[in-house]
Amino acid sequence: MESIFSGPWGPVLIFALRIVDVSLSTLRILLAIRNQRALVPVLGFVEVLIWIFAVGNAIRHLDSAAHVFGYAAGFSAGTMVGMWLEERLAFGLGTMRIISRRTDAALANRLRELGCGVTEFIGQGREGRVDVLYTVMPRRRLPTVLAEVEKIDADAFITVEEPREIRRGWMQAVPRLRMPVGMRPFDRRKSDT
Repeated sequence: MESIFSGPWGPVLIFALRIVDVSLSTLRILLAIRNQRALVPVLGFVEVLIWIFAVGNAIRHLDSAAHVFGYAAGFSAGTMVGMWLEERLAFGLGTMRIISRRTDAALANRLRELGCGVTEFIGQGREGRVDVLYTVMPRRRLPTVLAEVEKIDADAFITVEEPREIRRGWMQAVPRLRMPVGMRPFDRRKSDT
């Protein structure tokens, strides 16, 4: 193994290892923020194993500018690859808030046709009455829903955020068995009060 790292392919191998370990690190951090507790420790374990090989061999060859450059460039590229991967995987949920001057319910109806739960509010903007729509969906559906919103109202003000936790409502953070109303544990708590 030492002969591979000390040869001309050593910097390239260190570069590749850093891409993998930093990508895993980026994913691990983003998944930890999204409360993905089962996957985070596994990613951390694999990440550190790869990092040990990369950093150990980079330190052994500190006198080689190519090895040091491979280590640093791998870190930079790994960050970009990790963000790209996370965007493609689109873990978690997204909340979308839409403020529209259109007040004809076409936007809310279209979101419901797309399978989104929508809560509507009436608001007052600088130029008059506005509709405020609030919806939660899997992040991978955000591009589709954004495109539909912009088809209906190209001037709508839209914010997208990531909720940390969701309870009750039409979308559950953890799927539950569908039980009749009154038989679910949280329904009993409500009736006891």
